[in-house]
Amino acid sequence: MLFQIKSYLKFLWHSKNEHAVHSPFVFNLLTKCFYDKKSKPEYAVLKKYRNSLLTNKNTIEVTDFGAGSKVFKSNTRVISKIAKTAGISAKRAELLFRITHYFQPDSILEIGTSLGLATSALSLGSKSVGRKAKIITLEGCPQTAGEAQLQFEKFNFDNVESVVTTFNFYLDKLNTSSNTATEHSKLNIEHFSLIYFDGNHSKKATLEYFEVLLQTITNETVWIFDDIHWSPEMEKAWEIIKKHPKVTVTIDTFQWGFVFFRREQPKEHFIIRT
Repeated sequence: MLFQIKSYLKFLWHSKNEHAVHSPFVFNLLTKCFYDKKSKPEYAVLKKYRNSLLTNKNTIEVTDFGAGSKVFKSNTRVISKIAKTAGISAKRAELLFRITHYFQPDSILEIGTSLGLATSALSLGSKSVGRKAKIITLEGCPQTAGEAQLQFEKFNFDNVESVVTTFNFYLDKLNTSSNTATEHSKLNIEHFSLIYFDGNHSKKATLEYFEVLLQTITNETVWIFDDIHWSPEMEKAWEIIKKHPKVTVTIDTFQWGFVFFRREQPKEHFIIRT
């Protein structure tokens, strides 16, 4: 906790708003998306989805393949408490909705479904532009994934494919398919316009996911890394990602790290208050 407080104070000291941004791409993203304060009808759906979990007092047995929880001491957990402490916040869900709506991705990968709070924002954001992006969301815990699937069906998120798997297993298959493909078939390897990384919050796993998924990028790809200041390890991973030669623009909003691969953009890093 002390580490995160120090990191946040450092973030506040260095962070800026749109008035200090000279990149047209980032300026438009901030003014038209990040700082859009207009109410959206989809926000009511996000709230209803959240409330349905916050009132669910059932318990599930959680299988944790990641870096562990800083809140829960037992793997037997009440669904409402998971939604309250481990899920994306209401404010962040609305921002994720706006980001999805803004970039209009045609394919989305989410690494770490949990109870689907972020997935709901991704689904609604893609539907709001008149088309539905294909969303693949990965979850290692069968019981957690099962609860999320019930929610997806309840709220008619029919563009979501929930895959119960360890992240490494899924990405290893993707990597193997790429390495064994012919030059012709490599052109058809699945790409993801937007990837939301909210799984294993460790340096090793984060960098492994990053390297494997580089094969899926296009010039318009958007990557969002959750909890980049979660630990000293995650901050080190974030620094390595920022310096990668294929990465051009990065944005640190403290909770999230945004990564862009736009070849026409100069390499720049922004620390932005949201």
